[in-house]
Amino acid sequence: MQNLKSSSVYPLLRDTYIWLRDLPQLPGAYLHPWRREGIRRLTALKDIHKGKRAFIIGNGPSLKNTDMSKLKGEITFGMNRIYLMFPELGFRTTYLSVVNDLVIEQTAADLAALDMPKFLTWRSRKFFSNLQLSTSNLPTFLYSTYDSPRFSPDVRGRIWEGATVTYVTMQLAFHMGISEVYLIGVDHNYDTKGKPNTTITSDGDDPNHFHAGYFGKGFRWQLPDLETSEIAYRMARQAYENAGRRIADATVGGKLTIFEKVDFNAIF
Repeated sequence: MQNLKSSSVYPLLRDTYIWLRDLPQLPGAYLHPWRREGIRRLTALKDIHKGKRAFIIGNGPSLKNTDMSKLKGEITFGMNRIYLMFPELGFRTTYLSVVNDLVIEQTAADLAALDMPKFLTWRSRKFFSNLQLSTSNLPTFLYSTYDSPRFSPDVRGRIWEGATVTYVTMQLAFHMGISEVYLIGVDHNYDTKGKPNTTITSDGDDPNHFHAGYFGKGFRWQLPDLETSEIAYRMARQAYENAGRRIADATVGGKLTIFEKVDFNAIF
């Protein structure tokens, strides 16, 4: 098996296996009315912010040490439960992306109530089927998967999640034509330790995010896979650089070392 994995034909064999395995899902992933609506929206968003800068906002504790008021009026991509900060901010992020199944399952009603552009994995459609949403209030569903590592400059087809919604959001920003991305709140550091992707249930306040109730008591979540996310981040950095674009890390005290570090306050 090890010899096969090192063979030049292994990627082709792997991708063929994945394609055959997922074949039954493909009609729905491209032809279901919800996905067709999502593809229509994503077509309208292609290069909509061409040449502009944007901020991808993680949810780390460093946000409490970041002057978020500076982001008002900027193009911003929020992720997961960033909406818990909206009342304090006094404004919403321009976009919201969520792809983790457990997060969506437990917050579907919250997400459905948010009147804003939001991007969710196609796998999560089952959590919205009984909410009787109008077409205009549907999330934009992305065909995101765990397999076939790659960076997709066009997110209308299959995209790789890279073990983190941040990577999905980098692909969304690229699709929209963003030329300069600044990361904030991407601390890349968790107090809670354990085997990556293990599902656990919080037994108290959340020490890993900006809000104690983010993954508060009783919330089920998966431990991060930082190693895989770093592989994804390197792919994103290369894709942006190849296109003459840039990702910079303005997280206050963040532990991520993949991207150029910049001072958040010096951006403005």
